[in-house]
Parts: sequence; C-alpha cells; structure tokens
Amino acid sequence: MTTPVVSLAYHSGYGHTAVIAEAVRAGAVEAGAEVHLIKVDEITEEQWAVLDRSDAIVFGSPTYMGTASGAFHVFAEATSKRWATQAWKDKLAAGFTNSASKSGDKLHTLQYFQILAAQLGMHWVSLGLLPGWNSSTGSEHDLNRLGVFIGAAAQTNADEGPDAVHKADIATAEQLGRRVAETARVFLKGLAAA
Repeated sequence: MTTPVVSLAYHSGYGHTAVIAEAVRAGAVEAGAEVHLIKVDEITEEQWAVLDRSDAIVFGSPTYMGTASGAFHVFAEATSKRWATQAWKDKLAAGFTNSASKSGDKLHTLQYFQILAAQLGMHWVSLGLLPGWNSSTGSEHDLNRLGVFIGAAAQTNADEGPDAVHKADIATAEQLGRRVAETARVFLKGLAAA
C-alpha cells in the first residue's frame, strides 16, 4: 500500500493558525499519511522539493483584511515557477484559515486558495462535513460549527492567544486532514490502476 505524502504550506502570524495546522497534520497522520509542516515565510529549497513530491498540499493562512496574509501571498506568487512547468498538476489541494470574527471573510481566503490550486492544475478536496451549530439542538461544540464547506475555518478571539483556539475548530481541522489523506490514498490507487 502506498503511503500518501501530504504537506501543509501555511503561515501563522500569531500562532492561532499554527494550532489549526497541527490539527490538520494530526488528522492526516491518523489516516496513515506521511505529513510535512512547511512555514511559507521560512521556506527552503529542500521544502520546495518536498512540496514537489507531495501527493496533496494543504494551504493555510490567517485571514487578514479579508484575504490570506501577505506572507502567504508571497509564497503563492513564488509558485508561478511550478505553474509554468505544471509541476503540481493533478496534485490534491485543500485549505484552512482562522480569523477573530465568526465570518471575518474567511470564505474569501479559502476561495483564494481554491483559485491558486486551480491555476496550478490541482484538484480541490472539500471539508466533507455538514454544517454544525445551525439548529436549536446544535451547539458551538459541533464539528464545522461555522458552517464552511470548502475548507476548515476557525475563529479565535482577537484578544486571546493560540491556547484559546476552539476545540470544535481543532476537531474540524483534524477531519480535514483525515479527508485529505484518505482521498490521496484513493487517488494514488486509481493512478496505479490506470
């Protein structure tokens, strides 16, 4: 059985998004993937090579001013070398983000990741969870409590540190990691059979 290689290319300004990245990593490891955490503001040539050999790349960034952080945008622009050679074509992609507001325009950040993935010829993996906390019987402790479908979204109060990242958001991010790893395994089996 082939072990899928999943890399998380992310930026975390104050540590909150790093907590979410760690949760995505944990979920993917639990599902049997080889996982690499890559901080895009410190990326090395060796880490670019890891991304190049990955089966799936999960993009992550805090949402600042309605989009991904400046550090993530610098990384995204640097992927143009991969775009020119189609180096990441047919890899899987997914995404996660965090902001202080319940909405905070996180959807725009995730859509930005989707567009980046599409430009690179990648296949997007959604969260795959129904929304939580949207009925009288729901609670803030439900998975996907913010009701986002295209990726993992988290909310952390602006005046609290990384230890305050909501447990339901951490569990939701773990689910994303599992889904990406499981999808990558199926994808690899399909490629091997083709």
